[in-house]
Parts: sequence; C-alpha cells; structure tokens
Amino acid sequence: MTIQQILLKYWGYSQFRPLQEDIINSVIGGNDTLALMPTGGGKSICFQIPSLAKDGICIVISPLIALMKDQVENLKAKGIRAMAINSVMNKKEIDIAFDNCVHGDYKFLYLSPERIETELARVRIQKMKVNLIAVDEAHCISQWGYDFRPSYLKIAELRDLHPKVPILALTATATPEVAKDIQQKLFFKKENLLRKSFERKNLAYYVIHEEDKMKYLLKIATKNNGTGIVYVRNRKKTQEVASFLQRNNITADFYHAGLEANKRDEKQDAWINNKTRVIVCTNAFGMGIDKADVRFVIHLDLPDCLEAYFQEAGRAGRDEKKSFAVLLYNDADKIDMQHNHEISFPNMDEVRATYQALANYFQLPIGTGNGTTLDFDIHDFCSRYNLKPLNAINAIKLLEREGYFVMTDSFYQPSRVHFLLNKEELYKFQVENVQYDEFIKVVLRSYSGVFDSYVKIAEKEIAKRIGKTFEEVKTIFSELEKREILTYLPQTEMPRITFLSERINAKDILISPENLKKRKEKSEERMNAMIHYATSKTKCRSQMLLSYFGETDSYRCGICDICLERNKLELSNLEFESVSEQIKKNLSSHPLTLIEIVDTVKNSSVDKTIKVVQWLIDNEKLIYFEDNKLTWHK
Repeated sequence: MTIQQILLKYWGYSQFRPLQEDIINSVIGGNDTLALMPTGGGKSICFQIPSLAKDGICIVISPLIALMKDQVENLKAKGIRAMAINSVMNKKEIDIAFDNCVHGDYKFLYLSPERIETELARVRIQKMKVNLIAVDEAHCISQWGYDFRPSYLKIAELRDLHPKVPILALTATATPEVAKDIQQKLFFKKENLLRKSFERKNLAYYVIHEEDKMKYLLKIATKNNGTGIVYVRNRKKTQEVASFLQRNNITADFYHAGLEANKRDEKQDAWINNKTRVIVCTNAFGMGIDKADVRFVIHLDLPDCLEAYFQEAGRAGRDEKKSFAVLLYNDADKIDMQHNHEISFPNMDEVRATYQALANYFQLPIGTGNGTTLDFDIHDFCSRYNLKPLNAINAIKLLEREGYFVMTDSFYQPSRVHFLLNKEELYKFQVENVQYDEFIKVVLRSYSGVFDSYVKIAEKEIAKRIGKTFEEVKTIFSELEKREILTYLPQTEMPRITFLSERINAKDILISPENLKKRKEKSEERMNAMIHYATSKTKCRSQMLLSYFGETDSYRCGICDICLERNKLELSNLEFESVSEQIKKNLSSHPLTLIEIVDTVKNSSVDKTIKVVQWLIDNEKLIYFEDNKLTWHK
C-alpha cells in the first residue's frame, strides 16, 4: 500500500496535514530526521505510517507511560498490533512482551527510555527486524532543554544494534539551540530538520495584568462559550478554583495527578464529552488529549518556561476556529517564580540527605538496587523522614537528572494474571485441589490468553461470579501464586522509582559543579524569558513566542492584546515600525522633547508620529527625563 492508502485505511483521512508527508518521505528514504511540529500537529502519524509501509517493527521511545498506553490502545482499535513495555511491569511480563515482539507480527514497540539500558532489551531488540526508531518528546535528550532526562542519552546506542535504521526525532518545543543538540546527541548522519511553523493564526494570546484574577477568570469563562482549561500550579488550588466557578454557575471540575485513576478518567471523559465545560488542573492534564473545540486556555499562575506555556496554551483552538490563550499576571507572580527557581536547586547536603532517606525508605543496602522498581508515596516518604515536600521533590529531580534513578508519574495499571502451568498440569492440580477448581474455571472462562502472557483481570467481576468478596479473591490469587500455579500482579497506581545504578553511600553522591552552574543559568534564562513575555507591553505576543522558537521573520498576528492596542492607532505595521525605529535611534545619544522628536522623524505626518509617541509612553518604552524630555526605556 502507498502511504496515502495507509492514511485512508487506518485513519480515514484523504490527505496529510502540512509537513506530515515530507517527514514520512524523508524517513522512508532512510534519512535521520528531526520533526518540529506544534502541539496537536499530528506527530504520531509521522512515524506510524512509514513503519506500516515497510516490513518490520518500529521502536518508539516515550517518557510518558499514559501517552504510550493511549497510543497502543488507539493502534489496537485500528487492528494494528502494538505493545508497550514500561516500569510498571515485572521481569517475567517484560520477558514475554519482548519475545512476542521478536517472534510475533507486532508493528510497534513502545519503550520508556530507561528500558533501553537493560541487557534484556538490547539482546531482544537486536533480534528484531526494526524498520524505524522514533524518539518522542526528543527535547528531553538535551541537557540544556527544559525537560532533560539522562536516560535519553542512551537512545543513540540503539544505532550499534541497527546501524542502517533511520531515527525520527519528534518534539513540539525545541529552541534552535536544542534542535541542534538533539541531532548531535542522536548522531544524525547529516543535519536534517523539518519544521512546521508554530504560528497559530486563530489563537489570540493575551496577557492581562490583574490583581483580582478570580474575578477576571469568571468574566472570561462567562463571556466565552465552549469548553476551557484553567491551569494552576498546585493541587489544592485546582479544587478551590473549580468550586469558585461552580458557585458562579459554571460547570467545572478539577484534575490533578493525585486523584485515583478511575476518578481522573471520569473527569477527563466528562470534559471531553462536554458534560463539564471547564477543567481546572495542574500540568498533569492535557498530554495525549486531542479535543479540537477548546475555546480558551487560561493560566492563573506563571508556567516555568515558554516551552511549557506554548504547549499548554496550544491546546486551544485545534479546530482552527477563533480561540484564546490568556495569562493572568500580577507582580507577586514574578516574586513567586524567582523564589521557586531558587529552591529548585537545593544544596548538596539536602541532596545527599534525600538520597539517604530514599535508601532507608526502600531498605536498599549499599551495592544493591540496580534495575529495581518500587512504588513511591511521596507524602508518606516526607512524613516519615520529616522532609518538606517541595524540597524533597526538587532534590529527587536533581538526582534524577544526574541519572541515579528515574521517577514515573502515578499511572493506573490493572491487575494481571499469567498461568505458569500448561493446561494438562493445571487440570491435574484442579483434580487434586478441588477447593480451587471452581475459582480456576471462572478465571479461564472469563479471560483468554492466560497461558501465553499476562492478562488484565478485574477481581470485582470474578468476586461477583463466585459469590466472594474482593479481598477473598485477592487472597486466593495470592495462595495460587505461592503454590507456583500462576503469577499475580495486583493493580497499582502509585508513582514508581526505578534505580538505574547500585545504591551508593550518600556522601559519595557527586554532581559536577560546572554542569550544575550551567543548568541553573539555563533555567534562569528560561525563567527570565517567561517573565519578559508576561511583562512586555510593546511586541506582538505571537511574534515573541515564534521568535523564541527560532522563527524571526513572522508578522504581527493582529489579534493579541498588544496588536489590538496597536490597531487603534490606525497605522500600518510598516509605518509604526518605521517611526518607532527612528525614535529609538534618535534617542540613543541623548533625551529629546516631544517637539524635537517630531522634527527628527522623517516620512511621517505629525499626527501619526504623535500617536506612536503616545503609544510608546503608555507602554513604558518612552519615559520622561529631566526638563520634560523623553528617553528610550531599555
């Protein structure tokens, strides 16, 4: 089949979105490719279609377990065989999954990046007929990007196993520096960057300087029809803001990673199906959700960086209808952000104390733990060792960035069962142990494939069918596991920590001072860029964002808060820029009075020049100096 036929057969589209076909053809041609596409641009199709067009399996590296799960389920729903291996699976389960990818007809294998480092993964991947290596969220490979993950640096080692297989790296948030770094770290044979403009012509960016944010939030939610997202920084605030909206007759709900999985799914589904109009959430919400008709995204707090803001704001207006991305800002936000930045780089004493506490919490002796994955309750951990949660989280993030371990977000994984005996051996066991006979028959009737691999089960359903309680069913499974009849993995939805090296003495924890210094500087640069965006009053919002991501030749959007003010001047963009640049140049040597400024500006009427001067004063680009003279405010 051609790539167009594959697109039509599995996705039902008759044509590709802009740039998708170029990326697909580049990959099919065997070229290493970096694809920069904005959020919602259809990145997954860019690796799924070329893999379907060729013999073999595509290895997909993704850091987000929930996103892997969604993509695998979507592929399966299309009749395409796909598998995900992640840190919530046990060794036997992983072993079976790898075997199925080597010997079965699977087309996609999704892996978390730390999985590549294991010997098991390398041996099995070498045996596979790999046609493509796709690296999602590729900005994570750059130490100077906003979401660096050390395990991403190991991805390039897959080239040793399959040297002729091309790599497709994909991201929605890479600055020019990070884009170059991605290609270098993945050992591209030659630079090959394909990018779609990040411009969103239907999305109006606003920054509103407002002390009473809740009042303004209500105004936006009331004035704009359709669904919306409200982002806040902490979990408690999600509930408070949702309650405020509900009290004011807006159908709203809250969402954060600390909720139980079924609750998160319920809330998400209600919002997607328009039963809830506004979802108030932390940044845990939105990944992998492709809801086209979001009319507004509001940030009540400053995001950590423009990369995060652009991705979250970009969830509005994917149907290409007029939508709004609004950042509500006041002076206290800047102080809070600078404080958060400072405490996000703890000193070495705090880092070592946190590492020691983790070793004690998990009861890991020195020299053990490499490859061990354990459930992690951050609140229990902090309570037990009398640690401040924010300080502990920042120390854990620093240790994670140094490659000591990796922590996954909470993710619901249902219970699974795999029978270890074959059918004949199991029948013999049932005859000899009649007390388990009915139970085993119910499980075998309810679930197929339990002899071949791990199968998801629901203890409550089994309990109903045999007239027992949920706890009794769990007990029977545990008894059968002790007798080596089956392997039983109870459901979990805790965050998990996977140790990537043996536990060492805490005093031997080393972090390069040079690396730490540069990382802090880069983080500060990103923070300052975010603050500059929030405080700027003169440049088109869209132009500012596009420029940050390397698009320096864009035009004014005409619909952001800055452009709307500029539009009132009734000057063309060219006229305004010409007058503004002349004023800036003429004031570079010394201050001038208004009359002197008007006299020095050429090719503009007095009326138009005065309008520009007034706009520049209103937006604090021109300020009064001595003797009623004006100077340019840098």
